[in-house]
Amino acid sequence: MVWYVALVAATALERLAELVVSTRNARWAFERDGVEHGERHFPVMVALHTGLLVACVAEAWLGDRPFLPWLGWPMLALVVASQALRWWCVTTLGPRWNTRVIVVPGMPLVVRGPYARWNHPNYVAVVVEGIALPLVHTSWITAIAFTVLNAVLLLAVRIPVEERALAGASTPP
Repeated sequence: MVWYVALVAATALERLAELVVSTRNARWAFERDGVEHGERHFPVMVALHTGLLVACVAEAWLGDRPFLPWLGWPMLALVVASQALRWWCVTTLGPRWNTRVIVVPGMPLVVRGPYARWNHPNYVAVVVEGIALPLVHTSWITAIAFTVLNAVLLLAVRIPVEERALAGASTPP
């Protein structure tokens, strides 16, 4: 259990690193007249993602969930893969990546890296991680609850906000 707490703590530290990069990149976008869309749902998203980390550990500990190697090791591999995909997205977008929806007028859409394959590759990473991280230590209630709540947030709110915001962006050259 100690190593699982360390894994979730490392994931939390990774999230803090994301916020540092995001804050810097948001400042960059605003300096270029970037326009933020969907600001109201952002606190809900932060709460949901924070809740995932807390619930992973709480369920594993309070529910006395075992580590099942046949499940835990493949899920750990998926957690690592989701982090790799997430940082591929971050590096591909460069200063344009942030955790908010900020569009800089006149900038072309990015269509390279993972964005050449998927419209929202970062959300592929979020979905995979939201399922896999809890299941590393059989926290199946957390995996289901986060997946359902995240699907509602992504499908009903976040992706439509991004699609509307990007519809007004420039097309690639």
